[in-house]
Amino acid sequence: MTVTREDLNPCTVKLNVVCSVEQVKEGFDRAYKEASKRVKIPGFRPGTAPRAVVEKNVDIEWVHEAAADQIVRSTLKKALKDESIEPFVTPQVSLEKLEKDTSECVYTAQIGLRPVVELGDYRALQAQRPVQVTTDEEVEQYVDELRQKKSTREAVTDRGVAEGDVAVVNIKVDGEEGDGRTFMTIAGKTFEGLDHMLLGMRAEDMKSADLEFPESFQEKDWAGKKFHCQVTVRSVSAVKMPSLDDNFAQEYGQMNIDELRGRIRELFDRAKNEQAQQLVNEQLMDNLLSVSKIHVPDSMWEQVAQQRLEDVFKEQKEAGKTMEQFATENGMTVEQFVDAVRREAKLYVERAQAIQTIFVTEKMKLTNDDVKAELLSMSAEFRTTPDELLTLLKKNDAMQELTHRAINTRVMDFLNSHATISSEAAPAAAATAPKPKAPAKKKAAKKAE
Repeated sequence: MTVTREDLNPCTVKLNVVCSVEQVKEGFDRAYKEASKRVKIPGFRPGTAPRAVVEKNVDIEWVHEAAADQIVRSTLKKALKDESIEPFVTPQVSLEKLEKDTSECVYTAQIGLRPVVELGDYRALQAQRPVQVTTDEEVEQYVDELRQKKSTREAVTDRGVAEGDVAVVNIKVDGEEGDGRTFMTIAGKTFEGLDHMLLGMRAEDMKSADLEFPESFQEKDWAGKKFHCQVTVRSVSAVKMPSLDDNFAQEYGQMNIDELRGRIRELFDRAKNEQAQQLVNEQLMDNLLSVSKIHVPDSMWEQVAQQRLEDVFKEQKEAGKTMEQFATENGMTVEQFVDAVRREAKLYVERAQAIQTIFVTEKMKLTNDDVKAELLSMSAEFRTTPDELLTLLKKNDAMQELTHRAINTRVMDFLNSHATISSEAAPAAAATAPKPKAPAKKKAAKKAE
């Protein structure tokens, strides 16, 4: 057997293995012996039929797979011992050649070694925490959004079309056969000529004028062209929002409008604080990695990347999209997207190793309260109950994910407590936090939403 070693990085070794004739023959012999025990051959008890007879009654592909497994297992074990290599993860083997007639077998094995983690001074990290203040405008905008969710549409019969009304209109181009084409429009948001015509018209009113249709118009044979048209308004409806009074506030579990505004401000403040903390955590981890030396086996982060890519492919397939369409929508080619996923996967694994090292170095221990708190956090994130999430984690053999997240939380709390964190005004573009969930409604009101 000939073994050529290639150190790809401090945590990944590649072995190029060329097996000896004897090793290949022994692998096929064992494969045929195993096959003779599995195959039923008339006149012979399992395992007693001559090889020549077995060869005529066995699936040759199965024999090749079994022989390859036998050869690789035995030779790789010896190669690892000879090279003094202790794998940290299961080696990735690529079979390049296997010939029974010539007794040839060539393969490569990529072996991941134990991660190398040399942390910098993680008790002296620095970060800047943005100061974000909830404005009255944000609160009022959110109140309006809550009202819009409870809004209804009512027919307009006592006035003409106003901006924002929904108008069902029929457009007939002079010279075209038929009764024209009917559209549902929002006044003020169609295109200049049509908006100008619609404003003030009542249901059943008609007007004639030249209309220049934009290039983006939905009717492709009209797009970018100018026609003399007759426009008829079939119906007009307007949005009616609920009154901003105590009854409205009570639908969201608050006594009055001021209390509702206060609750919304509280939710905005909480969302902004969470956003600011996430930014601080990101800075601390970036700074930690910049002062540390961390090497991980390629196979560790490649598995993470592969799983992420498979998940995205499945999601897009279910949505009826190709990966090319998905990548284009995100301003990338497929190759660029794959590269980005691989980079993020490697960073994710490096961060996980840093966190695990700090957890062990500082002799931290998880308590039941730590795990319960993380379970509550995860259940809120996935919008389910703690019991339902716990059942799902156990069913999918994913309890380790809960433990990993609890460890991450403990270590990040530790880093925050020792870091120097200064405050800075939030940039204008980042001043708005993610919108909070609406205040809890009473059960009766929730059912009617």
